[in-house]
Amino acid sequence: MSSESHAGLPKRPPTLHHTPRALTPSAIPSQSASQASQASPASGPAPPPDRRRGGGLERFNTAPADAAEATLLACCGSRRWAQRLVAHRPYPDLDALLAAADEASYDLSPADLCEALADESSAGVHPAAPQAAHTALGAAHAAYESRFGHAFVICLDGYHPEEYLDQVLAGIRARLGHEPDEERALSAEQLRGLARSRLAHVVANHPESDVAGASR
Repeated sequence: MSSESHAGLPKRPPTLHHTPRALTPSAIPSQSASQASQASPASGPAPPPDRRRGGGLERFNTAPADAAEATLLACCGSRRWAQRLVAHRPYPDLDALLAAADEASYDLSPADLCEALADESSAGVHPAAPQAAHTALGAAHAAYESRFGHAFVICLDGYHPEEYLDQVLAGIRARLGHEPDEERALSAEQLRGLARSRLAHVVANHPESDVAGASR
């Protein structure tokens, strides 16, 4: 599928070059974000992202409010969640930003969660995957969406790309047996992980023009 690490492809164009939503939770990429960002053997490993004020975090802290909000909405589709994080800038480091994102996610109202889930879309397998994989995943997503009324979201951080398809199919099968309220609570938990993963990726790993130049 595709990643922010894993849920579905965003319905709006990303304001930064963040990991595609399918890759993060509900998607199955052809390779992991870490694999994709590795430098060639000749150049050696890429340096770790600056977790303090430099790089993408500083640009996020100083970007116009509408640009920062658009960046956040590409990570989670709740407008109140995004506006809350924008309002509390600047953040001293990435950990502080992610902690604020978690706190805001826990405070999502039912309406906020519905808005965020409506912004997710179920992603498919890599185009080169066997047709049987496309068929199986498509049928599983259709069954889930028919039962619960929103896309299946799952955070696949910690899994290798070759495990994504099995994890998604197993997750859908297990969660189809949930009652709607139980599944909504689990979806909120998975969405929180997805939003955190996407936000960390977009702030820590991308070119400096992305945040400052973002627009709705």
